[in-house]
Amino acid sequence: MRLRPLFLSLAAVLTASLAALPAAAQTVTLKVHHFLPGTSNVHVNLIQPWCDKIAKESGDRLKCQIYPAMQLGGTPAQLFDQARDGVADIVWTIPTYSAGRFIKSEVFELPFFTRSAKGSSQAYWTFVHKHALDEYKGVKPLWLHTNDGSSFHLSRAAGVKTLDELKGLKIRAATRLNSRMLASLGATPVQMPLPAVPESMAKGVIDGAMVPWEGVPAAKLQEIAKSHLDVPAGAPKFANSIFAFVMNQARYDALPPELKKVIDANAGAETSAWAGGKGFDGVVVANHKLATDRGNAVNVLSEAELARWIKASESIDDDWVKDVAAKGGNGKALLDDARALINQFDR
Repeated sequence: MRLRPLFLSLAAVLTASLAALPAAAQTVTLKVHHFLPGTSNVHVNLIQPWCDKIAKESGDRLKCQIYPAMQLGGTPAQLFDQARDGVADIVWTIPTYSAGRFIKSEVFELPFFTRSAKGSSQAYWTFVHKHALDEYKGVKPLWLHTNDGSSFHLSRAAGVKTLDELKGLKIRAATRLNSRMLASLGATPVQMPLPAVPESMAKGVIDGAMVPWEGVPAAKLQEIAKSHLDVPAGAPKFANSIFAFVMNQARYDALPPELKKVIDANAGAETSAWAGGKGFDGVVVANHKLATDRGNAVNVLSEAELARWIKASESIDDDWVKDVAAKGGNGKALLDDARALINQFDR
């Protein structure tokens, strides 16, 4: 009978110890949401490897549950707010699908502005942290990047080689600045997210689409399109889109310090450069080959013709400066700094 108090005391100590273990070694599962299929390049080569890396570096205390193709509901334009509001813990999205909300950030979507995804992603990250963090309230940016620059993918076999041939064609645009550019070139912009492109193009709703080469397999454009149009090698691309991999700020703040360190070690300018370089620049050649292997024409603008396109769209920069001024910002100064960052990183 004398052993009973001892057993009770040991049991109490053991119960208290076990209760403390989950707090010390708690597994945190992060809901990650995006709009592309689970077979897409971004899912397979960016989001999944990033999740695997934080799991390994945290000793499996950080895990991702990835929901591709809008499986948590909503539309691509709502993804940013889903992260801000806690519907998802992390999202990957194009912020400017929400038109007018990311005015400063969208400077990197101006026509003929960027050359590579790796360099312009570093410029974009740096620019946001200098000038535009107010556009990301409620979330913690983990990586910010651009694509490899949009090209034209067209249903007509002969393709487009001149500004005159583009006029009147209905072309998919990703964002409002993409739409403005197309209109300035005489095309009819039809704004829609990438998942809507295959059906719209196959049914003739649009004559073509502005999509980076990275996005060609996801939209099956090597099969649907008959021709493609690029700028000359080394020239600034027709247009671009910005992408954000962001985490709910409150969810991040609630992590223990050691898990915050893991997230922080996998965020920032270098990670943004990795996302742009590996995810976008790194697949251009292979995706080009998907098109040429099917016999599709891949046309390239002449230098003289490129100059015509740049001249025709130069008012878009001025309009963006006015948009920023309307919201109380110094658009000219921001544009100049963005260009300086492009010159620094995107060579």
